[in-house]
This record gives sequence, structure tokens and C-alpha cells, in this order.
Amino acid sequence: MYLIKTPRVIQKLFPNFHWKVRQRTEQPTIYLTFDDGPIPHLTPWVLEQLEQFNAKATFFCVGNNVRRYPEVLQQTLDAGHVVGNHTTHHLDGWKTDNVPYFHDVRHCAVQLKTTLFRPPYGRLKPSQAQFLQRHYQIVMWDVLSGDFDPELTADDCYDNVVNNAGPGSIVVLHDSLKAEEKVRDILPRILRHYTDLGYTFASLTPELLTSGASLASTRLKTA
Repeated sequence: MYLIKTPRVIQKLFPNFHWKVRQRTEQPTIYLTFDDGPIPHLTPWVLEQLEQFNAKATFFCVGNNVRRYPEVLQQTLDAGHVVGNHTTHHLDGWKTDNVPYFHDVRHCAVQLKTTLFRPPYGRLKPSQAQFLQRHYQIVMWDVLSGDFDPELTADDCYDNVVNNAGPGSIVVLHDSLKAEEKVRDILPRILRHYTDLGYTFASLTPELLTSGASLASTRLKTA
């Protein structure tokens, strides 16, 4: 079971995690994030779609995929996007002892040279969270598309985003094989929907998350 929209009460219970970005500009901004890549089957296509809308995003990468496909990681960076840490082996914090979990996180952080971290499945033990938040900026989400869920249709996932995401929302999609069919369907639609509403799409950066201001926003061009 999972929640599409993270309730405010949960966000307030964990104030040191980043759930949304506080908006300080009149033009609304949304923060698309992609988990589990990079992979050559999908990530380059995602980059092409983002480029059509002059959109920037954040990719939370699995270290093993970075090792396998360094050229795809470099393509992501060359396109001006931000990368974050999603552990080396996509570990579930609830099912992993602390010391091996910390080593797995650190190895990926060194690979990517990033302080941004998103735990796979959003799962951390309190002791893990307490330790990791001293070293990393833990990025969760405001809206989950559900593109990984085989019981949801592409239209379900699209509706999950457009019915729940607004200014400052951090939205989760996946550049993974499991989500590929749905992402190829919904990403262009999401980009068009929010473009038509006058939004910008921006990457998350450590500076942005620290200040809460939408410093990384980029103005959309008409696609």
C-alpha cells in the first residue's frame, strides 16, 4: 500500500525531509524526479522529452546502473539535469542493517558526487534517517505517479499527477523497465499539461532545498 499524495501531517512529522519546495515567484514551478535509472532503454528518451519543453528534472540514480551505463549518466549531466543518490543496490532500508545500508548509500554518493539522497521505496528506519540527514539532504515527494504499479493504467498514473501536483510539488516518476510503457505514455502529456498552465519545470539542487526558493527554475519555451 502507498499514498499518491503525501498528507501534510506526514510531511510535518518529518520536517527534515524535503517534500515540496516553497515557492517565492509568481510563476509556478513543478519538480519532476525520476528514480531507478539510468538505463539506455528509457533515460535518453526521457531526456529528449524534457528538452522539447526546456524542462529540467532530477534523476535519483542507482549506483549499479551508473556503473553499467556511465554514458547515459553523462548524457543526463550534459543536458543540465541534476542527479541524486538512490543507493548502490536499490536497498530497502527497513530490511537492511544500518552499517551495510550506510556503506551502500555512501558508495553511490561518492560515485555521483552528490548530497541529494532518496531512499528506495521511501523506507528508512528512524536510526537510519537520524544518521543520514546529518550528511545528506533527504528528498521525498509530494506526489507519487504510481507508474511502477502493474494494477494501474497509464491514465490512472497521469490522473494521479495532474489531480494532485501543484506549485512546488516534487513528483516521482521512474526511468525503469518496469515503468517504461506508462512513462512513455504519460510524460509528454504531463509536460504539455503543466506547460499550458504556465508552469516551469526545474531541477532540485542543494541550494534550492536549503533556501526553499525556486532558484533553479527555467522558463519554458513553446514546444
